Amino acid sequence: MGRPFNLEISESAEYLSKSLKKARTAFEKERLQMLWWIKTGQATQHQELSRMLGRDGSTVTRWLQKYRQGGLAKLLEVKASPGATPKIQGEMRCLRRAAPTQLEEKLKCPEGFSSYGEIVEWLKQEFDLEVKYQTVYRLVHYQLQAKLKIPRPVSKQQDEQAVNLFKKTFLTPLLAFKTF
Repeated sequence: MGRPFNLEISESAEYLSKSLKKARTAFEKERLQMLWWIKTGQATQHQELSRMLGRDGSTVTRWLQKYRQGGLAKLLEVKASPGATPKIQGEMRCLRRAAPTQLEEKLKCPEGFSSYGEIVEWLKQEFDLEVKYQTVYRLVHYQLQAKLKIPRPVSKQQDEQAVNLFKKTFLTPLLAFKTF
């Protein structure tokens, strides 16, 4: 015989049902479903609940222990790994707009950088920092949202030459085939 629950669910069955319908992830749905089954009396034993969920008994025990310790919030808490610390940080890079960094200042200058490879070299010289090209690209392009090259002005004569070349190359053959 399975062991019975010695657990008091503080949320109402109605609240759990509504939360279950609003849940977006399987992680939330599974845990809310477990609580709802216990609250409505559909699962009265630990083994039965384990079978209904398709989970090992130790997993169900761990979930119930979390609920006992901190309630629904603790049960539905998703822990995120901290991830690696960024290589480019501190005075080299500061995402706060109030204090621009050396990299941001250099990107704003007219001479600035002409390539991402040049930024990699600059970081190596200035800060003795080995950074991959892809890391620099992601930082500059997506996080700092900076442009490397400043658009150069185009003369009017170059524009006219380009339009005439386009007309001669593409439009003239099209007009020859057109029948009126």
